[in-house]
Order: sequence, then C-alpha cells, then structure tokens
Amino acid sequence: MLEVTIDKFSYPNASEILILENLSFSLKPGEHLAVLGESGCGKSTLLSIIYGLFHLENGEVKWNEIKLLGPTHKLIPGELFMKMVSQDLDIMPYTSVAENIAEHLNRLDKISDNARVDELLEVVELQAFKNTKVAHLSGGQKQRVAIARALAKKPEILLLDEPFSSIDSFLKNKLRRQLFNYLKKSNIVCISATHDSEEALAFADNILLLKNGKEEMYGTPQHLFNSFSTEYQGGFFGEVSVIEPKLLPTSTTLKSLYLLPHQLKISAEKTSLKVEIQESFFKGSHYLIIATINSNTVYFNNPNALVAGEFVYLKK
Repeated sequence: MLEVTIDKFSYPNASEILILENLSFSLKPGEHLAVLGESGCGKSTLLSIIYGLFHLENGEVKWNEIKLLGPTHKLIPGELFMKMVSQDLDIMPYTSVAENIAEHLNRLDKISDNARVDELLEVVELQAFKNTKVAHLSGGQKQRVAIARALAKKPEILLLDEPFSSIDSFLKNKLRRQLFNYLKKSNIVCISATHDSEEALAFADNILLLKNGKEEMYGTPQHLFNSFSTEYQGGFFGEVSVIEPKLLPTSTTLKSLYLLPHQLKISAEKTSLKVEIQESFFKGSHYLIIATINSNTVYFNNPNALVAGEFVYLKK
C-alpha cells in the first residue's frame, strides 16, 4: 500500500510560501488516483515529492509500511519499483522506439525482451513505429513512448504528469482505456495529474481535487460530480450556473446553488427562473444555451438552438 501524508511543503528557497499542506491519502495495488486542479495548484509538485525529487520534512511517503527517503538521503532520487512520466519526457530521441522501451530490460534474453516491447507497443498503439527514431515522432507519439518506456520493467507505482496532453483527441480515449485497464490488471498503483475531468471521471477510482495546494475535495468520481458545493469545484465538470435558491424549489442551506448545464431545462410553466437567451452553441448531441438573469449568466442544455433575445422559464 502507498501512504502519503503531507503536513506542509515549501520549496527550500521560498520557505514562507506553502505549496502543499494537509494532504493525506492511501492507495492499494491496482488503484488509480487522479489529481485534478488548476495550473499551479501543486499537482506536479505532489508527484515529485512521492517520486523522491524533493525532501519532505513535514510528512512522509510510505510503501508497504517502509518510509521512502528523498534526495537528502539518496544520491540518485527515486525507487526501483517506481516510475514517473513527467511533462519533460525522459526519452532518447536518436534511438528507435523499441530501443527506448527495451533500455532497462534484461538484454540477456532477447526473445523475452522483444515480446515485452511488442506487448507495450500494443498498449500504446505504436506497433507501426517500432523501428522509427523517436526524434521523427510527433509530440503525442513521444508521450506514448515515454509511457511504454516507464512500464518496460514493470513498476509497482506509476506516476503520470499530464500523460495525454499532446495526444489527438480521437485516439486519446482508446489509449486511456488500454493503459488504465492494463495498470489495473497488472496491480500497478497509478497517480495521474491532469486538468482533464473527463479522464478523471471515467478512469480513476478516486479523485483528489486541489486548490492552492490544499485538498478541495476527495472521493469517488461519482461523489465529486454529484456533491460539489462551490463554483471552483463544479467548474471542472462543465459551465456552472450560480443561482439564488429562492429562484428554484430546493431544501438547500447554501447561499447559492451551483448547477451544471444538464441540471437545468426549459419549463412549460412559469417559474421564478426567467432568463433571456444570449447564445446557442452546437455540442453535437445538444446545444449549450447561454442566458442571463439579473446580469448573472446561466447555462443549460437544450435539443435545439434558441433565438437570442427570447425569454424562457427554467426548472431543475
């Protein structure tokens, strides 16, 4: 089991600025934690601490009840059983894709090594580029090489920092399914830092939502999606309408309601929520409608586009 406790963390040359504080979580083999948050919230720093690139004075990282030590105790940071794919991508540009993946393999058993390389090429969909030099690949293809390279000598923990940011959207979902299914079947702990809530919702066992280095929410994807209570929290899952509770029948004690577009729809009867249509945006299966009430913006989904200037009534 991986156990992470961070009471507080600051960079050595800026100790007065807290980067992370009051974080605690644990993961069993095969579990996937997605770390979600805006840029600068501490996602990459959290991965670097776990990997051992930063010394953690106030807190600890433990694997199977053994405390992992940072750079102040080790000449070479990191652990043999842990791999990290950073945004910089640790790959060798002037060797082939296969050579990159095979670098840390046995080398004495070529048949076994080749089989392992072929297995991982299939996971990341790069079979056709096996003998291509990495320098000739696109940014998204290089990311896939880095992932396969990290998995070559099977780790027990895999840390991923924005692993799909450069990969084409039409391929992204298939790769995610293949990779995260492979990790779960292989009992590999995975922590992925991402801005992409779709990725976190679909593939993570739990999500840690960060804001300014602090835990904003933690729990299953279903819990975060259905239980957010601020505009920041809901904003990762879509456009958020901030509405006074008196405008909609509700038993909430909150001063404001925070609703996603799918939670509002047009009412055939008059309601207190009368909005003026501003714009309609085609989203494929529906239109996203932008409307206003008392200078506040309201977002809702509708099967058809609506005419700007038209007034409609909304309900939950």
